[in-house]
Amino acid sequence: MATTNDLKNGTTLKLDGGELWNVVEFQHVKPGKGGAFVRTKLKNVTSGKVVDKTFNAGAKVEFANVDRREMQYLYFDGDSYIFMDTQDYEQLPVSAAVVGDNANYLLEEAKVTVAVNEGNPLYVELPAAVELVISQTDPGVQGDRSTGGTKPATLQTGAEIQVPLFITTGERVKVDTRTGDYLGRVNA
Repeated sequence: MATTNDLKNGTTLKLDGGELWNVVEFQHVKPGKGGAFVRTKLKNVTSGKVVDKTFNAGAKVEFANVDRREMQYLYFDGDSYIFMDTQDYEQLPVSAAVVGDNANYLLEEAKVTVAVNEGNPLYVELPAAVELVISQTDPGVQGDRSTGGTKPATLQTGAEIQVPLFITTGERVKVDTRTGDYLGRVNA
């Protein structure tokens, strides 16, 4: 057990009957009248729901032991995504529900961070941007310019994003893994 005075951004707490919450923001507040308190913004590890919660200063909170390890994505076996710890080469199956939409930007041999609590994978964290190849998009038409509209394109992972009209099939592009936005072309 620790107190609210020990909170830091990124800390994982065990609240409400064992649910895990990450501290996104926290602020110690000492009003002119009354007792001090800690105002926090918490994100549920499993659902992603964000809530504001206030604790009395010095209140006891339970910290969860979350092990964040760099792992390499190996393959998808039909039910689970298999990751390998880059330190001890131990393989860890992670369910498709835990990987979620990150699967749209996950290539074999990609390095990611996997958070594990008591042997259970909690979430997979990708780099902010990844480079992927456009596997299919409609050809550009005469008159298409770099400024203007967008068109759908399918990535090598099967995900679909919007790209500028001048992008062609086979080009390498940079994609934001948090939003799925096109960030630019990558020169080979």
